[in-house]
Amino acid sequence: MYPGKYATENPDRPAFIMASTGEAVSYRDYEERVNRLAHLLQREGLKQRDHYAIFMENNAWYMESCAAGERTGLYYTCINSYLTADELAYILNNSESRILITSRAKKDVARDALKQCPDVKLAIVVDDASDDRFTSLQDATRDCPSTPLENERLGLSMLYSSGTTGKPKGILRPMPDAHPLDQIPLYTFLQKLWLYREDMIYLSPAPLYHSAPQAAVNFVIRFGGTVIIMERFDPEEYLRLVEKYRVTHSQLVPTMFSRMLKLPEEIRKQADVSSLEVAIHAAAPCPVQVKHDMINWWGPIIHEYYGATEGLGFTASNSEEWLAHPGSVGKVLLGDLHILDEEMNPCPLGVSGTVWFKTATEFEYFNDPERTKEALSPDGTMSTVGDMGYIDEDGYLYLTDRATFMIVSGGVNIYPQECENLLITHPKVADAAVFGVPNEDFGEEVKAVIQPMPAHSPDAELAAELDAFCRAHLSPQKCPRSFDFEEQLPRLPTGKLYKRLLRDRYWGNKTSRIV
Repeated sequence: MYPGKYATENPDRPAFIMASTGEAVSYRDYEERVNRLAHLLQREGLKQRDHYAIFMENNAWYMESCAAGERTGLYYTCINSYLTADELAYILNNSESRILITSRAKKDVARDALKQCPDVKLAIVVDDASDDRFTSLQDATRDCPSTPLENERLGLSMLYSSGTTGKPKGILRPMPDAHPLDQIPLYTFLQKLWLYREDMIYLSPAPLYHSAPQAAVNFVIRFGGTVIIMERFDPEEYLRLVEKYRVTHSQLVPTMFSRMLKLPEEIRKQADVSSLEVAIHAAAPCPVQVKHDMINWWGPIIHEYYGATEGLGFTASNSEEWLAHPGSVGKVLLGDLHILDEEMNPCPLGVSGTVWFKTATEFEYFNDPERTKEALSPDGTMSTVGDMGYIDEDGYLYLTDRATFMIVSGGVNIYPQECENLLITHPKVADAAVFGVPNEDFGEEVKAVIQPMPAHSPDAELAAELDAFCRAHLSPQKCPRSFDFEEQLPRLPTGKLYKRLLRDRYWGNKTSRIV
């Protein structure tokens, strides 16, 4: 996970600090904890390229649970901590995990899931006592050495897709036969791109089971920085932590920007964000107005990237590039980008199609050759996750939507992301989802589901105001035909909208969403 030299050179430097409690774990203690767990995994018979899983909220044991796998040549799967027992059991079985690491907060769900998982030979709870099904981490590692394994090998994460468009898929990348101390070219590339350094202070506001924050925090610790781990995102608390710890780097998602921008003006003005040098965002297209407002507030320190967990390719832009190409997700830095229509013909500049890459990193969907095949072009040279977008004349990529959520209304293709991006800028809107619902005449029509800001009533008056707002900025065919209201939209803690959950309510028991 990291060279290990910081445990010797700077043993008292915090590897990470838990935001809510202030609990700090030094590099010395962190190194010892990781080594003990690595010895345990090996003692339990796990061999190179075997699998184990982590099912926890953000806590003080999460990072060592990942790092131990990266010292033992194992695949580790970080699982969405909000899953039900059945959903958890599916991933444990599908990933062929032999060990589960969980927490007291998630133990009841884990216990129910394990009833369906006969191949999980050991269940570890990091912050609770042993019982008839779970062994405490302290008990399990009590006799394990705190020194490195003699035969350390590099391990990797095998994360799952969010499941927003179907059954979660395990994303398996080839594991090199390398030592954890070996330089990883991707890390060197990112270090130069985002100016990471040994004395950086990194604020992580997102769930660590998600690929981007998990990788980013690993990356920071590998380079000897200090991570401030938020248990959950709160906009005012985020700003307080930036000031308290003089945070230099952070990674967010657009919804976090939006929520900070909607704080009272006096809170935003009082916030000292002068220490921030680099703020990175990804996960979803950022509404143009939101990003303009963030750059005006924080200065030209905001970097954006686009890249699926599958590692197909990578685009990025800094603030200056984005201001020259507003709405883009950057220019290709890794992989070979192609925008193709349904017949696999190249789309002209400015015309939306499916985003394909001649893959920068090999991958497959674990034990699922059919889904792997579906993600590949007929000749096997390119891959896609179904995102839609176009390229401008300067080579910058603009995302329009995932193909799954494209609306076909009266023969017209409508990409709802544009309307969502607009609605979220309205001062009375806390969150928005736009998708297609059945229409007898047109096949589908555009529906908006809105989470109002507190103190604003979800009534016909607000619906009329939002309708007028959309019609003032969008062509009529892109505007919602109706508005519904929800107290809270089903947005994953990663920032990704679980749109399928909303959309399926309107489609009833139909097995097909194609009309």
